[in-house]
Amino acid sequence: MSAASEHTSTGWSDPVGNVRESPIAELLGIMARLRDPNGGCAWDLEQTFATIAPYTVEEAYEVADAIRRGSMADLAEELGDLLLQVVFHAQMAREAGAFDFDDVARGVNAKMIRRHPHVFGDAEVRTAAEQTAAWEEIKAAERSGKAKGAMGLLDDIAATLPALTRAAKLSRRAARVGFAWPDIRSVLAKLHEEVSELEAEIAAGDRDAARSELGDVLFVCANIARELDVDPEDALRETNAKFTRRFGHIERALAARGSSPEQSNLAEMDVLWNEAKHAER
Repeated sequence: MSAASEHTSTGWSDPVGNVRESPIAELLGIMARLRDPNGGCAWDLEQTFATIAPYTVEEAYEVADAIRRGSMADLAEELGDLLLQVVFHAQMAREAGAFDFDDVARGVNAKMIRRHPHVFGDAEVRTAAEQTAAWEEIKAAERSGKAKGAMGLLDDIAATLPALTRAAKLSRRAARVGFAWPDIRSVLAKLHEEVSELEAEIAAGDRDAARSELGDVLFVCANIARELDVDPEDALRETNAKFTRRFGHIERALAARGSSPEQSNLAEMDVLWNEAKHAER
């Protein structure tokens, strides 16, 4: 294939008939140029899958933050940054002879078609709940097909996920096969039990045991989130924002008095906290 025809196959025509390179083809070309040993970017050339992975995670969180803030302009920019991460990984894989961006796209295309037989095939799904159940069945079959040996139900849940997110996924996966408390009251009872055990270890002065019990408390909280059909990360993120907002009120109120948190005390700051809390209602 000639360079011209290759260019045309990934391009588009503007209103006057000139062939233009598609944005995704241009982005792939930019990344290939950045990774070119002859005149590329020194920083980009030094990167590996491992060094880029943290940026990939960070960009995903920034996408979520733009959505939370309702900023479409920021969302478009952050989605571009996330897409760049995919292109970066795909370029490094192409250099290693493993796969390229087209393989990534083909793989996800095939997966979407396979997981939506009610859209692309003859299966019938009437409700979103039925689709969720069917989706999980297809995913389970895919996991079974990938396993080279015996694979546990939880083995493919990424260990690198944020711990609270992973706890929710672990409990949700186990619940699908019946390993779960029968109702939310039972989960709340378990929470009280775990808090009591945490209190006992704190009283005993056993820091390591208290750390373990704290983990149990958080895991039960993730189960409560599952029972409520709430994302625990979203719930905690909202509380973080609320804490930041209310503490900001404390700082501003103290500054108006010519003071600061360092110069204040818990009683005074608690009054201001309650002011902020009341103002939000």
